Amino acid sequence: MYKTGNYTDTDRMCDLITENYPMLLVLSRFGIALGFGDKNIREVCRGNGVDTATFLAVVNILAGSKDDYNIKKTISVESLIRYLQHSHSYFLDYRLPAIRAKLIQAIKSVDKNVSAVIIRFFDEYTADVSRHMRDEEKTLFPNLKKMLAGEGYNASVFSRQHNHLEKNIAELKNIIIKYCNTPSSNDLNSVLFDIFLFEQDLASHILVEDRLILSLTRKTAPPHPAPKPKHAHEQLTQREKEVVVCVVKGMTNKQIADELFLSPHTVLTHRKNIAAKLQIHSPAGLTIYAIVNKLVELEEIKAV
Repeated sequence: MYKTGNYTDTDRMCDLITENYPMLLVLSRFGIALGFGDKNIREVCRGNGVDTATFLAVVNILAGSKDDYNIKKTISVESLIRYLQHSHSYFLDYRLPAIRAKLIQAIKSVDKNVSAVIIRFFDEYTADVSRHMRDEEKTLFPNLKKMLAGEGYNASVFSRQHNHLEKNIAELKNIIIKYCNTPSSNDLNSVLFDIFLFEQDLASHILVEDRLILSLTRKTAPPHPAPKPKHAHEQLTQREKEVVVCVVKGMTNKQIADELFLSPHTVLTHRKNIAAKLQIHSPAGLTIYAIVNKLVELEEIKAV
């Protein structure tokens, strides 16, 4: 059980880690090495050239503190940027490539068409994460000082994009759980566990960005939408299955409407219902569903 509440600069750093072991990632992203003995947080931060107030702001957010922070007066913009950049490097250069390598190994005995779509889905997700984080580094981070000066730079657009990243990683988990079957489950369960941990780590990173960066803009962070309740399992109707097949073949809503003699509005309604029933929102996910449920012949999707 993790400790919740406020840590202070006089708390021992070793107590912080033993009470909340995910803080190990915070240490590495601030460039703090282990081996600090019984020193308190202030002593360890000073010894590593880390701004103590910024370190504590991140730690207390992740520890579940609801207290407000006087961010303009206490946070070091330079320390915050370094922390976020190191987080990005960890995700893009280490964590996601490691998961991809394990995923390839874990699904090697899965139907080759299913496994190919899963890897493509993962690669597209990785590209989305990379694009978002590089955009932040290019556009958002250089403007943090302007935010402090009250120049009104609006960072909320980056926060809204976070929802897309979280939704897609949740869908990847859903696809693996529902549609991957292997003779030995150890490798698959292990990589799925890694994906769950990655999802939690990404959510923590997003929380820090939303709480700290958006506070610098003097704007209220848009509320993170609560996850929609899961729908009870429902079977697709025959018409919905026909729409799935069209989507898998790469057809647009208009083309689907023409093919099935429907209005574009009806096609859109069917797609919303399909997403709600299956909890799948991407063409890649629907492709896997169609293969597993034999809605399409394999040669029909090779070019998709």
